[in-house]
Amino acid sequence: MSLPSHIARRLRLPLIAAPMLKVSGPELVIAACRSGVIGAFPTANARDALDDWLVRIVQATSGEQGREPAAAPFCPNLIMHREPRALAVDVECLVRHGVEMVITSVGSPAPVIAPLHAAGCLVFADVATVAHARKAIAAGADGLVLLSAGAGGQTGWLNGMAFVRALRSFFHGPLILAGGVSDGAALWAARALGCDLAYMGTRFIATEESMASAAYKSMLVQSEADDVQLTRAFSGLPASILRPSIAAAGLDPDTLDEGISPERAKEMFSDSRGKFTDTRQAFGPKRWSDIWSAGHSVSGVDAIVPTAQLVEQTRAEYLEAISATESIARAGGGWP
Repeated sequence: MSLPSHIARRLRLPLIAAPMLKVSGPELVIAACRSGVIGAFPTANARDALDDWLVRIVQATSGEQGREPAAAPFCPNLIMHREPRALAVDVECLVRHGVEMVITSVGSPAPVIAPLHAAGCLVFADVATVAHARKAIAAGADGLVLLSAGAGGQTGWLNGMAFVRALRSFFHGPLILAGGVSDGAALWAARALGCDLAYMGTRFIATEESMASAAYKSMLVQSEADDVQLTRAFSGLPASILRPSIAAAGLDPDTLDEGISPERAKEMFSDSRGKFTDTRQAFGPKRWSDIWSAGHSVSGVDAIVPTAQLVEQTRAEYLEAISATESIARAGGGWP
């Protein structure tokens, strides 16, 4: 594992509870960290309460005063396409609270590398292509989050196995696989590929601590992989969306506008749509609030459970997968 030891030794599993818009909040982050996995959240979820969120999280996950925190670290997610002034305010707040690691997404990490590194914070850049990865490395990113096919919400197109191996041919820092990890066996497979960590997102939406609505969690339990639709209609970028939520919002999943621009999608479906002055066109349902995302791993969601229970189940599956691999190795590599 190429993670720094001060992070790796505090993990019970090489797992991140993925940062998810309108889903990841302090309760989920704290529960994940206390269970021994990294809890992540988009700073945009906190809006003007980021300072308060960080105070709560730090207090709940720190060990005895003067000692290393007992829980796993937490990891805020900076969305880089936000207004520069708002981004700078968030960075200053993260530095002030001594955050150890940050994930950047939807844009180059370059604008935040210097202040975060100066504060001793690791920066992991979300990338969707090999070209993006090379640019993030050149900008100074410490590690990479590989947004692969099957991730929930805005997703990549590359097969995760091929993506990891392509990057491991020239990058030796931390890699995090994002997309399709639904259980401990998949987590072990990510490690065997050469990843240090993996995201698990969709499974954590259906936990008691997530900010998702009861209806959203229930829909996840009732859905399977075939209910996930890849569409550009709500953001102008490829995103994995639950077909039943599209239908429930009064839209036909088979007649969506796949040629919509990101700007027009923002006007039609974002929380900020009220800022636009063109009222001649009726607004659509809100993305992420009325239209819900899920990854291919939704087939693994069969109940709404506490975060601690999900982590323990994943750990048992992970150890079982390791044991099965060792059995194959002892048998000389053949299949039983």
